[in-house]
Amino acid sequence: MSNFTDVWSTLDWDDISLRINSKTSSDVERALSRNKIDRDGFMALISPAALPYLEEMAQRAQQLTRQRFGNTVNFFAPLYLSNLCANECTYCGFSMSNKIKRKTLDEEEIIAECEALNALGFKHLLLVTGEHKGKVGMDYFRRHFPAIRSHFDSLMIEVQPLPQEEYAELKTLGLDGVLVYQETYHAPTYALHHLRGQKQDFFWRLETPDRLGRAGIDKIGLGALFGLSGNWRTDSYMVAEHLLYLQQTYWQSRYSVAFPRLRPCTGGIEPASLLEENQLVQLICAFRMLSPDVELSLSTRESPYFRDHVIPLAINTVSAGSKTQPGGYADDHPELEQFAPHDNRSPQRVAAALTQAGLQPVWKDWDSFLGRTPQENVARQQRDNLSGMRIP
Repeated sequence: MSNFTDVWSTLDWDDISLRINSKTSSDVERALSRNKIDRDGFMALISPAALPYLEEMAQRAQQLTRQRFGNTVNFFAPLYLSNLCANECTYCGFSMSNKIKRKTLDEEEIIAECEALNALGFKHLLLVTGEHKGKVGMDYFRRHFPAIRSHFDSLMIEVQPLPQEEYAELKTLGLDGVLVYQETYHAPTYALHHLRGQKQDFFWRLETPDRLGRAGIDKIGLGALFGLSGNWRTDSYMVAEHLLYLQQTYWQSRYSVAFPRLRPCTGGIEPASLLEENQLVQLICAFRMLSPDVELSLSTRESPYFRDHVIPLAINTVSAGSKTQPGGYADDHPELEQFAPHDNRSPQRVAAALTQAGLQPVWKDWDSFLGRTPQENVARQQRDNLSGMRIP
């Protein structure tokens, strides 16, 4: 069975790096003159030669974003269920050797957090855990998914990579999307930073979006952790290759791309390469021009000033008021957090800033049954009726 590993094996990291860095202003102008950006054009747009064209790129990206998405910006919140982790990763606050207090939310705590998030206005939720399949694996998800899903209109997860059949099962329990970031597509660098645990398996993680596509998951989120490898441009190009492959292979699914940069955390490392703010704007605009229909997301890792000025250009999904420790909305314990968010404003303040910029914050924009077959919807309704719950 073919998968992205077959494509990845044909991509030479050093050659791609050289090709990107050799792009000239003429290459950038050629890319900007075209209605559709191809792979070579994307290389030009993320190259050093494109920085002087940032204003033109931003105008083009903003025009495409308004054409595809209007003025809307979708809001979601991450809910961390557990900071238990069986991996040793150099850059993560949840790494198993870090001497932090560990916590996994129980049913009562989960419901309290869901109600607190609903009170803040959120109807789109991202569930996050450390990677510990023994304590926060399928048994835990089966036990808690139905109650969580009853509080929200859409449900995504960012957890350890799972087999295809488990993703298919979670879809019947209300799962709409999965975020799985490769961290870096440079295998030697990946090995340097993943020292113990299942996450050491580079290819198991790389092939996760293929399993998601075959399981029929509605939305698949991609990204790299910029600053982990020594060349953020080459990692960005690898994300683009992955996106284009998935869009062609699993065209029924929707896709999102995020742009996380390394942030301070317990036991963390210094970035191997710096992605400056103007370069991040360049990268976001290049992705919008490459794939006008893709969802582009910007998290609270970035500063309020940066988010307020960049979201209107090309971003159509944002988190706000995020807590990066288990719970945090009903019961706040920042000493348990995975990393320190930079934008600590309340969701209402973020929404007000975007409204002032002429954008329309959206808290609920699609029916909870969207993306499922009629048979799956009937099965879910029967299950919810039996458990005394009703999906709104």
